[in-house]
Amino acid sequence: MPVERWSPAQVTAVAPDAGSLKSARGVAARAKWQELGRHDDVLWGLCKGSGKNPYQVCVDLASPAYKCSCPSRKFPCKHALGLLLMWAEGTAADPSTTPPAFVTQWQASRTARATAAATKADRPADPEAARKRARQRQERVAAGMAELGRWLDDQIQQGLAHAERSGRAPYQTMAARLVDAQAPGAAAAVRRLGDVAGIGPQWADRLLGELAMLRLLVAGHERLDTLPPATAATVRARIGFPIATEDVLATPPVADRWQVLGQTDSDDGTIVTRRTWLRGVESGRFALQLSFAAPGQALAADLVPGTSFDGDLCFYPGAAPLRALVKERRSAPQPLAAPSGAVEVRAALPGWADILAAEPWRFDAPLLLADVTPSADGFLTGSDGAALPLAAGHREPWWLLAAAGGSPATVAAEWTPMGLRPLAAWVAGRFLPAAPPAPAGTPRRSPELPPALLAAALVGTARKPFTATTVEVGDRTITLGTGCSLLEAAATALVYRRAGTTPSTLHPAVPAAPAETEPPLPPAAGARLLLLLTDGGAPGGAQQAQELLAQWLDAAARHGGHVPPEALPALLDAGRRNSVVRADIGRVAGERGRWLAAQRPEWQWLRAEAPGTAVAEDPEIWTTGTGGERLAHLTRLRTTDPAAALSLLRSTWASETSENRARFISALHTGLSLADDEFLEAALDDRRKEVREAAVELLRELPGSRLAQRMTARALAAVSRERRTLGRDRLTVNPPTELTADLRRDGVAAQPARGTGVQAWLLEEVVAGTDLSAWTPALGRDPAAVISLSHGTDWEGALLHGWAKAAITQANPHWAAALVHHDSREKAPSLREAVRWDLHLLLPPADLARIAADFLRREDHLAHRLLAVHPGAWPDELAVAVIDTIAHRARTDRHSWQLAELCRAAATAMPPAYATPVAALATRLDQDSADPSRIRPVADLARILTFRHEMLQEFK
Repeated sequence: MPVERWSPAQVTAVAPDAGSLKSARGVAARAKWQELGRHDDVLWGLCKGSGKNPYQVCVDLASPAYKCSCPSRKFPCKHALGLLLMWAEGTAADPSTTPPAFVTQWQASRTARATAAATKADRPADPEAARKRARQRQERVAAGMAELGRWLDDQIQQGLAHAERSGRAPYQTMAARLVDAQAPGAAAAVRRLGDVAGIGPQWADRLLGELAMLRLLVAGHERLDTLPPATAATVRARIGFPIATEDVLATPPVADRWQVLGQTDSDDGTIVTRRTWLRGVESGRFALQLSFAAPGQALAADLVPGTSFDGDLCFYPGAAPLRALVKERRSAPQPLAAPSGAVEVRAALPGWADILAAEPWRFDAPLLLADVTPSADGFLTGSDGAALPLAAGHREPWWLLAAAGGSPATVAAEWTPMGLRPLAAWVAGRFLPAAPPAPAGTPRRSPELPPALLAAALVGTARKPFTATTVEVGDRTITLGTGCSLLEAAATALVYRRAGTTPSTLHPAVPAAPAETEPPLPPAAGARLLLLLTDGGAPGGAQQAQELLAQWLDAAARHGGHVPPEALPALLDAGRRNSVVRADIGRVAGERGRWLAAQRPEWQWLRAEAPGTAVAEDPEIWTTGTGGERLAHLTRLRTTDPAAALSLLRSTWASETSENRARFISALHTGLSLADDEFLEAALDDRRKEVREAAVELLRELPGSRLAQRMTARALAAVSRERRTLGRDRLTVNPPTELTADLRRDGVAAQPARGTGVQAWLLEEVVAGTDLSAWTPALGRDPAAVISLSHGTDWEGALLHGWAKAAITQANPHWAAALVHHDSREKAPSLREAVRWDLHLLLPPADLARIAADFLRREDHLAHRLLAVHPGAWPDELAVAVIDTIAHRARTDRHSWQLAELCRAAATAMPPAYATPVAALATRLDQDSADPSRIRPVADLARILTFRHEMLQEFK
């Protein structure tokens, strides 16, 4: 059967860690590869690296297996992963290309090893030697299990209270003895006891339960010859007897259409385990495939969750056979829109009881639940009201709430005595893997064993012998056999309690989310967002990813529509961390986002940002809406009827909270006019500082406001033009001498800037609040000449900063241009950094681009700052100047960090259309054998520009 093209999910699954996958995305670009090809089932390529020769990369798609000439110790390495990513995304790998020698040699060596292994396996084994080895192991295991039985009895005789003081040492010693006895399964169970004794709530109950199940295992081993074969196989597997793969594959296979329900990975520090659950469509059987790898190595990824295939599975022998191997696959995996066999909550639990009755040591089993919805308190509730608790770390399933919106969904999960561990869900025909468990601290846990047993175990049977013939489990009395020990009674009670789990009926499902009122964003754009929200999904570092997300959100807000619901949890978290993107998130989160945010305190910011679905004519929104809906309503009304909006705000102003007053007054910026002057003047006396500051900001932007008139009168009283017969005219300045109550009310801050005297500071603040149009008639000069008059005076710095701040507030490009020109003169007092860069933002983009390009050509260090403040897309002149500068620095600069800084600045500001010339530059540098540290930032720039270009095209 030919190998099918892998999906991106399969490639992700074989990555040894997130860092390798992130690095792989950096090499998954055609420009990084000199050659690509496919020979039979082997992908191959030559990837440009840091050395002279390219890396030779091979991937056997059938096994899978990997080979790369790079020095990485991870398998697959980033180059093999990058090759797989390109293949999964459709990048051509021409099967007709003649493979290089390293490909055919690798194939030949693998074939030779496989043949040698098969030949060795076909050699007749020495049956007598095999029987001897088996007999020796059985003797060792028997001795070890007998010693374990005595050790368990000692623990109960001494009492569990003694275990709290002993620490891990006794368990490590016993586990080592069992390892020597070749009983690794039992050894691992004993070793885990060291993490239970004396640790966490209900530790004694947990410890007694684990000791009881070990005692049951010892009893099973003692009766191994008399047990039914299936039960005996289960006992042997729990002890740790190995079963050869060929023996499993020799058992009768189960042919079916197998649905891959979900997958979980766990890492104990020494080995990584992947558990993949399947279910047969016809047989109704669940199956578990286990795969193992050392940390940093790839796990098997041949089974893709959310797909199904026709094939044969062979099950390991046991009383409740679940673990299986795939013997043969007769079809390629197909997407699974909805799994068959899902049942209601009540109907699912009997299957768990049957499994536990057959294999009492089992701690988990698969469930496929139909029509379940999360509750507000950590349960999954069925349509009939029956509910099962979610395990610690899964009690807030935001991924499921976001995707399903409170509607019933099909959920695959592992059921454990600690609750459900979700694996995946199907919502409206879409497969959704469960989110990883969240750190949850110490899980809540109720005792599982009867108090009488626990009390006796804590004291110890040496002090108080156990003679009970019955045990109480809930409201049931269980009769024990004659001479039953305390551990045997505990095992009976524990298994009975776990098997008898019943669902609760006191956990109603969350109310469903309201329907969306806008269409979804284009599917490709939604997929891009999910990629941006995935760690390592976007090119560049974390800072670049944040900027790319901001640009995506800006484009999405302008396009209109709502994001894919499964993206909402990560998106709301991004808004929680970065307030800059909140407004755009509010516009694209949709009704589902607002519904979800209302259920978590950390996401409540969305209710203040989201505009809601209200229209300006809706009279009820102002009294019933959320803060975000009321603000959006007021803003929309200001665009059509500013006077009505002001009247509406006046009507509730006295009863508004201080937070709302500060937010609502800013809405008056829309449609601002002298009709708002009286209201804003009164707001200068508000008790909330933020309200006063917002009012001052608006009044300073409002020409003709009373505040501007007062400031103009003060400024013209302090600054006048002295006409001179000889020499040029100059300014006479008499600044205010003290901060009066009137100045403070008009927004003059009491704290001067560092290094500025009080009078200079007061002069600067008064000039900053003055209408700039007043200076030309008062002094009889244009802006450039007025600024020139200040040159040489003692108050030049204060005047320049005052005019600059006024130009910024009043958005006056003429004054800004004059001030920038004056600031560039020699011997002119330099403006403070923050003021200077804000002035640049007022310049026409073309002017600012010419300045930045000129600075680049002169190699002025300020060029990078000018690039950073340039608003919007760069004009062609600036983009070309930056590319020329990058090319020059890549060949001549002594310090590569300067080149990297320039490339980072260009990555999110240069027009994406320049990706092609930048990629061509990176290729030329590579051909010229430039330093790899200089090629890398240029190649990264090309990747980010390509990413941005594709991202913006997806909205069209």
